[in-house]
Amino acid sequence: MPVYLFWGEDTYRLSKAVQDLHQAVLDPDWQSFNLDKIDVASGSDSTASVMQGLNQAMTPPFGLGQRLVWLTNPLVGATADLLPEFERTLPALPSTSHLLLTQTAKPDGRSKLTKLLQKQAQVTEFALIPPWKTAQILQMVKRAVHDLDVPLTQAAGEQLAEAVGNDTRRLYGELEKLKLYSLSSSAQNKRIGLEIVQHLVSSTTQNSLQLAETIRQGQTDQALGLVAELLNLNEPGLKIVATLTRQFRTWLWVKLMVVSGEQDERIIARSAEVGNPKRIYFLKQAVQTVTCQQLRHSLSCLLDLEVALKQGEETRSTLITTVVKMSQICQSTPVVPEDRQGQRNRNL
Repeated sequence: MPVYLFWGEDTYRLSKAVQDLHQAVLDPDWQSFNLDKIDVASGSDSTASVMQGLNQAMTPPFGLGQRLVWLTNPLVGATADLLPEFERTLPALPSTSHLLLTQTAKPDGRSKLTKLLQKQAQVTEFALIPPWKTAQILQMVKRAVHDLDVPLTQAAGEQLAEAVGNDTRRLYGELEKLKLYSLSSSAQNKRIGLEIVQHLVSSTTQNSLQLAETIRQGQTDQALGLVAELLNLNEPGLKIVATLTRQFRTWLWVKLMVVSGEQDERIIARSAEVGNPKRIYFLKQAVQTVTCQQLRHSLSCLLDLEVALKQGEETRSTLITTVVKMSQICQSTPVVPEDRQGQRNRNL
């Protein structure tokens, strides 16, 4: 049945899948006649917009090719009145018509309409990889490098993954730039190495990691300087929060394992989702100056910050306030009680 439900926060991959569907079902010369995109706004008109889309989907295509009806955010605030309409329309759709539903939010699994679509539609999720799952991000980069046939060394690929994080749109944009560089006369028949990627790809993620370090060390002035630098580079506030959350979460896991007496770096790396166990030595050194309580409080501040930004709070002032608060949390460091507890566990 030609019904599709695309959802997820990775808007780049989702939009690319939509473009692929466009090319597969629409004739370019007749696209203006056979493509209907309806933005379903939440409110009193949402039901009418969905009804309009369902009626359009029942209309045969005009001229060559097939028809595509695209509804954006149709399930957000959908009322029970729509369920009978979907039940009536979906089985009767012509084979030459395609109905596409897209949204970023996860569909409500308890809804009868969602359950109906799960049975009768091709459901595809486009979820962002959590920023702390560096191994999965690296695999995503490797697949993209292979797809675009960009001659990167392994070290260059790792640097690219560190620089772009889970931002798929930026990943493909940077790879296109690196591919153009590889076709230049000076780079032909050469693999692109680490130094070239460091020079061509700006690493705001790396600056966010430096921000996390300065906060952990209680260096408020330096932290505020890095915040200003990141915002001046137009780095999204939520992306800064994601990087900080990943780093503080990793530190907390490592600290908890150390305090519990665990010494095997491979076990610590597995628990903290650190891809390279050799990093654990340096992470253990970093968390010597903070307590589990301080790291928990810092993560709580980051959660409040994320909620505030998603609710529309002003980015600069909200971020500055949180960074100052986290720096103050990390300034006083009573590490002795936890270290003694860890030593007691090891002795046992």
